Amino acid sequence: MSRRNLTTNKGKHMAEAHSYQMAIDLLCCHLGISEQEARTQLGLEAKEQTLQQQIVDTQHSLMGLSAEK
Repeated sequence: MSRRNLTTNKGKHMAEAHSYQMAIDLLCCHLGISEQEARTQLGLEAKEQTLQQQIVDTQHSLMGLSAEK
């Protein structure tokens, strides 16, 4: 995945997280759960972890390429 794609995906993720903020707030207020628990209930945690793992994998790949030179 190119750096541009990572930036685009991160931007989409940020916009997506922003669009879920009202749902997160409702879960926190009405169910008395933490924001982290609300994100998990909405399935956002798995997406965040996957995105972070993709970023780490890409960074490791790029470091490997520069080390081979």
